Amino acid sequence: MTQRLHFDLTTLQLFIATAELGGVTRAAGRVHIAPAAASRRIQELEAQFGLPLFERRPHGMALTDAGRAMLAHARSITHTVSRMQDDAASYLGGDQGVVRIAAPKSAVIQFMPADIERCALACPGVRIDLQEMNSQIVQQALKRGLADVGIYEASLGAIDLPSLPYRSDRLVLVTPRGHALAGRGAVGIDDILGCDLISLGEGSAISIALERLADEAGRILRMRMRVGGFDSIAALVAQGLGVGVMPQAVARSVAGGARFARVPIEGDWARRQFVLCHRPLAALSRAAQSVVGVLADIRIRQLRMQRR
Repeated sequence: MTQRLHFDLTTLQLFIATAELGGVTRAAGRVHIAPAAASRRIQELEAQFGLPLFERRPHGMALTDAGRAMLAHARSITHTVSRMQDDAASYLGGDQGVVRIAAPKSAVIQFMPADIERCALACPGVRIDLQEMNSQIVQQALKRGLADVGIYEASLGAIDLPSLPYRSDRLVLVTPRGHALAGRGAVGIDDILGCDLISLGEGSAISIALERLADEAGRILRMRMRVGGFDSIAALVAQGLGVGVMPQAVARSVAGGARFARVPIEGDWARRQFVLCHRPLAALSRAAQSVVGVLADIRIRQLRMQRR
């Protein structure tokens, strides 16, 4: 039977400080405890895990492989506690609360800054905790109650929660200026599948769409590299290492220089719709209900403007 762990936040903070400063004496100073007590806490922590977390060296302490793994968990725990304290402080200070919004990178870059500003003006007592994640993980976060509000790409399919249309964008192909497709008026999926692609990581809506289209065409997707951001895609495209698919507005920002060409993509799949989804209203705080109302009102105003 696995032994239960017994340690407090001070011990975790001491462990993190020892790893960062390379010695328990300096770490003890950071967390304001006596060096002897700090050394004892580290030894007790190692005893509970049954593993050495540090290598003792003549001029300091260095993490073992096990220590590096435990450090990631310790940082995650202290970060969660810090967020808990922030949330509690927002209520104690008389604010209305914290609203967690999960959204993919495309929406964060294109839409969320202006919409969060509108929410801040309309709901001055609400603090928005924006969490960036791909559309698949947004759906999972909503289902598990880890986000109050989520935005995801509609082609992934609906989930059993209240939702409404949010925003839309259009995808373009970004190529190096001298690429064979750079001078085209538009490209189709067959053209794209013939190229080496640089894309966001697995689970991104664009990657999923490309994989689906390749499968439907009986083609092999030539995914050369997966990276974490559109700016990274642009940097690699600029070096001639492949081409990338990204929203038009994002491409103008990160791939707008003379080294790039931005080519329109034919087909309905390149026009994307985003969905605004939230937990049932009865499960939302008043703060979250207020934010949903503001975001829904923004959408209604946009539709009215489009009809004029």
